[in-house]
Amino acid sequence: MSVSAEVDSCSRTVTISVVGTFGFNLVHQFRRCYVDKREYQFTIDLRKVDYIDSAGLGMLLNMHNYLEQSDGDIRITNTLPQVRKVLSISRFDKKFEIE
Repeated sequence: MSVSAEVDSCSRTVTISVVGTFGFNLVHQFRRCYVDKREYQFTIDLRKVDYIDSAGLGMLLNMHNYLEQSDGDIRITNTLPQVRKVLSISRFDKKFEIE
């Protein structure tokens, strides 16, 4: 289980990829990917996430709140059906662009 970030300084974008269960054990790794990058646009790639728990949802909300004052967009992409269902039930489609 890990988190990695690919930063493109020219286009001011960051793609964050999460592998495994998206939960509390990734909180520090995930936060490091977006702190001090308020002017960037973010894509969170969940193609390798098979489960997201309440801590994972909380991390997404913390990221949204941290970046809220900027012009940055946050897109969540490549979700497996079971992860998309949790995001939908939690109404995350109101705060994030989910593809």
